Amino acid sequence: MSSKNIVNKRQLRQSFERAAVGYDKAAMLQHEVCDRMFSRLDYIKCTPNKILDAGSGTGYGSRKLAAHYPDARVLAIDLALGMHLQARPVFPSWWRQVLFSHKNNTSYVCGDIEQLPLQNSSVGMVWSNLTLQWCNDIGQTFSEVYRVLQTEGLFMFSTFGPDTLRELRQAFVGMDNYSHVNNFIDMHDIGDMLVYSGFAMPVMDMEYITLTYDDVISLMKDLKAIGAHNVIQSRNRGLTGKVGWQKALNQYEVLRKEGKLPVTFELVYGHAWKLESRKTVDDKKIIEFNPKSRVVHD
Repeated sequence: MSSKNIVNKRQLRQSFERAAVGYDKAAMLQHEVCDRMFSRLDYIKCTPNKILDAGSGTGYGSRKLAAHYPDARVLAIDLALGMHLQARPVFPSWWRQVLFSHKNNTSYVCGDIEQLPLQNSSVGMVWSNLTLQWCNDIGQTFSEVYRVLQTEGLFMFSTFGPDTLRELRQAFVGMDNYSHVNNFIDMHDIGDMLVYSGFAMPVMDMEYITLTYDDVISLMKDLKAIGAHNVIQSRNRGLTGKVGWQKALNQYEVLRKEGKLPVTFELVYGHAWKLESRKTVDDKKIIEFNPKSRVVHD
């Protein structure tokens, strides 16, 4: 990744810490994507004994996974402690906590998906909903996921593709030389990196979801509410001038249709397996690649 596109992890953590309390009220898109991703499990045969929810946030996905796999242990990992504080069940009294806390099969750990604090081959599934876009090195992340997965383990994820927030990005064109929108990786590049990291039978697909807003300010407030504003190193650390900001607003207004401003999100879904390595007679690893892509436009 170019140095100018590096995500500042300290500021990212602080951003999600601030957003934690009100996150669920604004995270409609994140929950919708999680639901769509979760529906794919109906077509996948997998019975993990331990599940890693990497980038678990306030626990929406962790709770769904715990209900779907009641015999599995769920390990929720997130960069922000505040997210875990919102995710953990709250008991009205200490004695209820003593009596019923053992029924909660989810553990919470603060950690970074790029450096997982887990032993090798320790989990049967890694689940990650809209977290990979915050990684500086996707290849390193995939290597870490591969390392902690057991053989026959499943890696399932969603992330944003490069067309995400394309209207907002276009509105800032010509304002200055700074990056105003985070950068996202193409689906095909993600598939290539999965294969390079050793995963087998990767399946990738994508779709577009378009939301509408009354104005750009409302969009920016929603992005801030879920901690998803610009945290890359090359962003402008000062305030955007009134003239530049008004120019961006005017350029976005050109896109208004039926009284609303469109906001595009490109959603990339994928899953792959960690299988027993196959080797040739000269001891070289064989990696099978059987891609399946589907493009859906809303």
